[in-house]
Amino acid sequence: MVSAHQGIELKTAPADFRFPTTNQTRHCFTRYIEFHRCVAAKGDEAAACNKFAKYYRALCPGEWVEKWNEQRENGTFPGPL
Repeated sequence: MVSAHQGIELKTAPADFRFPTTNQTRHCFTRYIEFHRCVAAKGDEAAACNKFAKYYRALCPGEWVEKWNEQRENGTFPGPL
């Protein structure tokens, strides 16, 4: 029997010593901020920012990202961008 998932490699953000607990809320928020800082500094097409995008997308619930995107658009985002 061949699995439909054979050959697919799933990855998540690497371990980060700043976030030693199992609660990854701050890790998610920090990676989201790092991505947007990278894009602001290097531009939307910067390949260097891709890793941060992968990290926050792996760590953060979609509802949070949607909310933060709306807040950034409205100028009410609570983080340091």
